[in-house]
Amino acid sequence: MLKNWGAAIFVAVALTSVTSLGTAAGAHAQPLPGTVSTEVRMKLERDARLSVTETVQVPDGKIVKRTVPLRLAAGDDLERQYRVTDAKVEGKGSTSTDDDSFSVTLEGGQSTLTYTVVGAVAPVGDALEVRWQVAGGWDTELDKVAVSFSAPDSPTSVNCLAGPVGSSQPCTSADLADGKGVRAQEIKLGAGERVDVAIGLSAGVVPPNAVVVEQSGLAAAFALTPASGAALGGLLVLLLGGVTLLWYLRGRDAAALASEVGAVSVLVRDQDNRVAFASPDGVLPGQVGTVVDEHVDVVDVTATVIDLAVRNYLWITETDGHDWQIVRRNPVDDSLSGYEKAVCEALLPQGADAVSVSALRGRQIDLAHVRDRLYSDVVEKRWFVRRPDAERNLFWWAGIVVAVLGVAATVVLALTIGNALFGLVVAAGGVALAFGARSMPARTKRGSELLEHVRGLRGYLAGVTPEDVPEADRELVFSRSLPYAVVLGETDRWIGTFGQQDLYWYGNSGTGSDFRRSFPAFLGALDGVLAQAGHLRSLRTPNP
Repeated sequence: MLKNWGAAIFVAVALTSVTSLGTAAGAHAQPLPGTVSTEVRMKLERDARLSVTETVQVPDGKIVKRTVPLRLAAGDDLERQYRVTDAKVEGKGSTSTDDDSFSVTLEGGQSTLTYTVVGAVAPVGDALEVRWQVAGGWDTELDKVAVSFSAPDSPTSVNCLAGPVGSSQPCTSADLADGKGVRAQEIKLGAGERVDVAIGLSAGVVPPNAVVVEQSGLAAAFALTPASGAALGGLLVLLLGGVTLLWYLRGRDAAALASEVGAVSVLVRDQDNRVAFASPDGVLPGQVGTVVDEHVDVVDVTATVIDLAVRNYLWITETDGHDWQIVRRNPVDDSLSGYEKAVCEALLPQGADAVSVSALRGRQIDLAHVRDRLYSDVVEKRWFVRRPDAERNLFWWAGIVVAVLGVAATVVLALTIGNALFGLVVAAGGVALAFGARSMPARTKRGSELLEHVRGLRGYLAGVTPEDVPEADRELVFSRSLPYAVVLGETDRWIGTFGQQDLYWYGNSGTGSDFRRSFPAFLGALDGVLAQAGHLRSLRTPNP
């Protein structure tokens, strides 16, 4: 009797211990409080549809989202397509489905998501494979993913992968549960990572329903192919060749801008030992700005007007009412360049010998001829091979045409034979060419040398003092240098240094005004009038 009681007590103790261990193990597998977890139960129906039930735990006050792709790459130019139907949520949440993805939004609490997957069963050799992404596309970390699977017949294998899309990391655990189903588990799945389960079945258990098609749409059209890869390589060679050519053409400019340049000697003495100003390479003030920044600007024309007055072709006088009058002093002659004649004609047309700045403001001035003649002038002087504006326009429009042709080719290829990336490459090359057009004008060797001399001229304007010029020659040296100071942005310093009051070409006597204030005001007024013409840029100071 005691013997039987002892055996009973031993059995009871043993059962209690096993139950306790099982409870402890189950408690360890439970998700942590305050985390998101999901339990996925899959059942393969006899018609090959996959019924899925997901029980998702979401902390109160939190909203989570999941997006599952329904088109997956299945080899070169192939994709596998899934279809989700009958999706619904019991709890707080919603679902949406289209041809490309299946999306779920869930709020705090426990929700049960049910849906049917069509296309999960594929033939693999002499067997079948059921594949579905049981967890993936979540925007939050999952503390635990538990998976179970059942089918009309016992599974033969299971392969469970977890982690970033495309990785081959195995799940925390996956096995054939008692030979009749599948169990799998993943602990700590990161946001955006997936759990992908592939289960093997014997042939004939259910009919295969996987849909594998050639890629279509934009993904296929813009896929990297040998042809598009060759186009990319060709574009790279073309761009490198263009950069090399540009470096060769503009290398002299880079050297001229990078080298240290001191003040150049622009003061010369004549046979009577008089000091005079002589610009480097005979460059005129308006030409300086165009050579430096490759554009005809308002300041280039303004400096030309001052230079014409200094050379006794014009007379500038201040009048009452804060206005100025420009008077013809001598007729134009062959010693003037083409653009200088155009400036005189624009300000003082045939039959007009004087005009006020205020009157110019109300008159439409056509400076297009001035611009064209000045561009032609720098080519005739061999500082540029071709007109800078024509060079920019040529490459700009060439780039636009190439870009448009590239876009057209992209559309045609995408709708027909594919390889649309080739057209996109051509379009990108055209855009690069259009944006690079501003760097295309290249100075000649002589133009690059002049650029270096102009930097030295600025050094002269910034460093010379009245003591460097005999008093008898200061008015002429100051006047001849002033237009260059205007175009190079040294006006204030130049006027402040020499402090001239009465000049042979500028009349302000009787107005009581100070030349150091009156002259900058005149420059501003004339700039404003010329800018109204709309043919020139309104930049004030080119920087060599």
